[in-house]
Amino acid sequence: MLDTVYREFGTGYVPRWHGDIIDPVAAYLVPARHTLLVALDGEHGEVVATAALDSRGPAHPPNPRHVADRYPCGTTAQLRRVYVRREHRRRGLARRLVAELLAFAVADGGYRAVYLHTDPAVEGAEGFWRSLGTVVHDEREGVTGGQGIVHFDVPLGAPLGVPRDVPLPASPSSSAPSAPAASSSSRPRPTGR
Repeated sequence: MLDTVYREFGTGYVPRWHGDIIDPVAAYLVPARHTLLVALDGEHGEVVATAALDSRGPAHPPNPRHVADRYPCGTTAQLRRVYVRREHRRRGLARRLVAELLAFAVADGGYRAVYLHTDPAVEGAEGFWRSLGTVVHDEREGVTGGQGIVHFDVPLGAPLGVPRDVPLPASPSSSAPSAPAASSSSRPRPTGR
């Protein structure tokens, strides 16, 4: 994940934005309502994709107040760190990981909305999220342009049309060697999605 903020975003590590990357265990694995999925290349065992979910709604600032008000902490599942390495894109992996995150949010029972924001400068990101959700605020349309971020609402529990030939992340107890690995808290996770 840290690699991505340098390669894709060009910002490098910014503590106020990327603290979860430095300590993913505390951010995603310890809290029962959070999760982090990690997809591994079956041949080399390298991380090829990540996807995370937490219960922290968007903060104001830096996000617009109306967005923060619409997606409060505790009842909002915020999708974060959905990254796929360039050479593994366009294979349905991100869509499959997001489907897994949405199923996790539904199984939790306490989430009422799913939110994310993306940087449209990242190749393919805006189009991908537009295919799954609805834009609730595009900072590029404001007078100042804000940070240029696009904010999305993704329907909770919506079918995503995930191709069947893209393997799901395996649960930590799974023995399927070719499936991507999923890291998560010790709380049981729904399987077979």
